[in-house]
Amino acid sequence: MNLHDATTPMESAVPTATMPANPDQPAPVTPITATELDRRIDAACERIAPLWPLKHFVAVNPFFGLRDLSFQDASDALARITGTGLYMSRGYYRDQLASGRIGRDDLKAAIARCGSRLDADTVERTLSMPAPQPRLGMAPVSEVLERVEGGLWSSFVAERISLHCAAHFDLGQALVAMPWRHLPLYASWRKAAGIDRSPAMMGLRGFRRAVARLPAEPRGAIALAIERLGIPDAAVERYLHASLMSVGGWAAWARYLRWQAELVGNRDDAIVDLLAIRLVWDMLLFEEKRSPALVARWQEMLAASMRPPSAKRQASAEIDRILLGALEIGFQRSVIAGLATSAPDRPAARPALQAAFCIDVRSEVFRRALETVAPGVQTIGFAGFFGIFIEHLPLGSAVARSHVPVIFNPSYRICERVKAGDREGVQAQRRLRIGLFKAWKGFKLSAASCFSFVESAGLLYGPKLVTDSFGWSRPVPDPHGQGLDPEIMERTGPTLEAVPPEHCSTGHGASGIPRAERLDHAERILRAMSMTADFAPLVLLAGHGSTTVNNPHATGLDCGACAGQTGEASARVVAALLNDQAVRRGLAERGIAIPEDTWFLAGLHDTTTDLLSLFDTDEVPAALAPDLARLRQWLEQAGDLTRMERAALLGIGGLPDRAVEAEVRRRSRDWSHVRQEWALANNAAFIAAPRTRTAGLDLGGRAFLHEYVWQKDDGFKILELIMTAPMVVANWINLQYYGSVVDNRRFGSGNKVLHNVVGGAIGVLEGNSGELRVGLPLQSLHDGRRWVHEPVRLSVFIEAPETAIDAIIARHELVRQLVDHGWLHLLRIGEDDAVHQRRPGGEWERCAAAPAATP
Repeated sequence: MNLHDATTPMESAVPTATMPANPDQPAPVTPITATELDRRIDAACERIAPLWPLKHFVAVNPFFGLRDLSFQDASDALARITGTGLYMSRGYYRDQLASGRIGRDDLKAAIARCGSRLDADTVERTLSMPAPQPRLGMAPVSEVLERVEGGLWSSFVAERISLHCAAHFDLGQALVAMPWRHLPLYASWRKAAGIDRSPAMMGLRGFRRAVARLPAEPRGAIALAIERLGIPDAAVERYLHASLMSVGGWAAWARYLRWQAELVGNRDDAIVDLLAIRLVWDMLLFEEKRSPALVARWQEMLAASMRPPSAKRQASAEIDRILLGALEIGFQRSVIAGLATSAPDRPAARPALQAAFCIDVRSEVFRRALETVAPGVQTIGFAGFFGIFIEHLPLGSAVARSHVPVIFNPSYRICERVKAGDREGVQAQRRLRIGLFKAWKGFKLSAASCFSFVESAGLLYGPKLVTDSFGWSRPVPDPHGQGLDPEIMERTGPTLEAVPPEHCSTGHGASGIPRAERLDHAERILRAMSMTADFAPLVLLAGHGSTTVNNPHATGLDCGACAGQTGEASARVVAALLNDQAVRRGLAERGIAIPEDTWFLAGLHDTTTDLLSLFDTDEVPAALAPDLARLRQWLEQAGDLTRMERAALLGIGGLPDRAVEAEVRRRSRDWSHVRQEWALANNAAFIAAPRTRTAGLDLGGRAFLHEYVWQKDDGFKILELIMTAPMVVANWINLQYYGSVVDNRRFGSGNKVLHNVVGGAIGVLEGNSGELRVGLPLQSLHDGRRWVHEPVRLSVFIEAPETAIDAIIARHELVRQLVDHGWLHLLRIGEDDAVHQRRPGGEWERCAAAPAATP
């Protein structure tokens, strides 16, 4: 191999090839400056969406880096890179048409909205024919080589890169750490590759010598690979993007590291190192296996990937747009019809209870059930962190957990207290118990004791194996209460007050929320929830969490607004804030008078069992004891109704009420169950409007419901916050589910039965090797017979003036990209109850509701 010496600096002008008319002829060289190449490298890296670790796994829009493109252009770009676009198969849409989910009126409306000249009959006829498929896409050398000479080169390269990344980024899983972890990723890879003999076993005899001669800097290696592979100038950025997509999971993790660094004003270039490693593998394979057949096939692939979509492909894309649009219009019609028939009625001057839930779609079902059993209750939707920017430090823990959306940083550290108890003693006892548990676990898993341990103590675990297998016990300790006695747990909770660092946790600074800052937060939170008058005697703040075991993605079932934690700490902190008498006096001076007999109470909705627990009930004034008892009864009844509604989707709909409750409890402890709940599957709408607008409307657990009364929003600051934070997060969730259904191989995580955690808490592999997986497992989307999640883009309904919405879109580029590029649908509920949709050009058009059912 004729490779540059490792000390060769990157040239000021890097030669790249321009694709010749005849692929058999050498490509002419066009200079590209180092500065321009750096720009293209960074642009390709920005195309990758970040992947959060399992300890706070949250929904991420996998197409976040493509948001500057229209939905269709992004689909075309991905099709030319990966061979797969952003639409479901024709068979899926054919089934929707046959079942009546897509009607002819929906098809006609979609044709008109797309500006197509086709008719409904033509579209229906095309469903009987398979859609034309893109060619190979912009494939790496390993894939092209497989097509030329066979073998398993793609899986081999993916495995070698993945094993190195797992060892380099390890968060504590490895018993023996990689010796070069202190080096940047590319540098550590060169060290490891220099002693790796597996390439030689695959026939790459000169691999280690070639690695030793590579440029020392990753960008220099990238430049060299582009030159040696003959990448055309016009294809460079696309090729870099395709290379990152070929190691998409680790690219997403490296993008997360850069995202986290950027939040604090720093920079992380691990993703550039990863790109260099991937390109070097391509270059070394190409030069070692070079043959006329490989060169011809490689140049053919490059040329094909640069051609614009053919007329046949463009016609197919038009059909895809119409079919997806028809599916979305059908859903929108049903929502619009419900909004039109749900006439707003003013609630009673003082409700019997006010209950604020997270906007999570699972809360919509519970809210509807609660309003059914207690018509005098007013429910409210708000982001599950309840607007307080905290990180929570559990008692005895050394690491605080962020409880804010991942696009923000926490402002306060909240520690825990023990009511009427020795805090330091309880903390020391918990640390000791957890330490002993970890030591015992480490002993059981160690290489020196594993076989002898099983032989000597295996039978003693027989009873627990039986109870765990039948779901009668929890296989592993609950991390939220591990090391604490149940009686102590009931007396433990977050405190607003500062805790001395030596009592809170070694190494941490100030904690608590300063008294001087509490009033501003309280006012902001109440105004954002449109709660400024008519307070009920009890106001419930209900966060949510989930109970599962043996589930690497468990935090993905918790509250995304709390960075994949439960909403307990946030709800309890805000309840304490609003019960503070000094805060209440200040609120009254600012026009928010909370009655003396009103009490804020925190709760937690378990979305697996639909049980809602209440906290700090011992502090509720005695005069409210009857209200508290009535609240417990309502919550129990609402839980029964919610479980019965969800039972049908869980496949246990035929069981009696109490049997359903027992079954969902058992499933929550069952280590072998793959579907304890459906989480946010089938989400499709975000509605920012007064609850009176949607009261009585069965949205089937498909809508994020955010309370918003525009008449109370001075200067539309709350609307701006809703459109730039909760709406964007809901879009991330929606598109994560969308991508995981449309292309689970690239944007999902495959079969969860085969998952193995890698790197401690980074992510999962599907099997014992291969690529790091992103997105959702199939079991979270498919019940074995059909897709439970319907892949449609988010439909956002906002009740607010047109001018206010347009002004916010004009001020925020991200929101403008999502709306104008078709990544979501924006609809406005007018004062006349009519619904209007915003078109990409900025104009609004009136929408039609679903036609009345024919007798």
